[in-house]
Amino acid sequence: MALNLEEYVASIRDFPTEGILFRDVTPIFEDGDAFRECIDRLADFASSVKADLIVGPESRGFMVGAPAAYKLNIGFVPVRKPGKLPRETISCKYDLEYGSNELFMHKDSIKPGQRVVIMDDLLATGGTVEATIKMIEQLGGVVAGTAFIIELDGLNGVDKLKGYEVFRIMHLSDK
Repeated sequence: MALNLEEYVASIRDFPTEGILFRDVTPIFEDGDAFRECIDRLADFASSVKADLIVGPESRGFMVGAPAAYKLNIGFVPVRKPGKLPRETISCKYDLEYGSNELFMHKDSIKPGQRVVIMDDLLATGGTVEATIKMIEQLGGVVAGTAFIIELDGLNGVDKLKGYEVFRIMHLSDK
């Protein structure tokens, strides 16, 4: 029987700023059975859309994307914050629910025509995934889908993903 992964999500009020209800997925990672269940579900989605590569934004995207890529025997590409990648990069600025940032990806990390799944812990406003999509497509990759542990209802991030397949393990309120 499948685990109810919602039971492993902690909710922290006023983090990282006042008015934000932070949904913490690290309890999933701390429990071996829950972590395996989570990665299996995400990897099954990536397999179903015939992904050649998984891309994960810093930092929790690394925690779900890398093990899913390993399970599928495909590559993993990290998307990083400023100043973290050593080779030539491309970048995209984006807004998030409590500020703005810029993401970077190695310019040679995706080959034209590669089918890519973007994996992250949470879909909130959609800014991070939207910026990641722009970079993948700029490099000639095909976004085969996006996959998240949680979609936060009420922030409408999924609206930025029209035309892309979206998989989420669970929906939770942003309140």
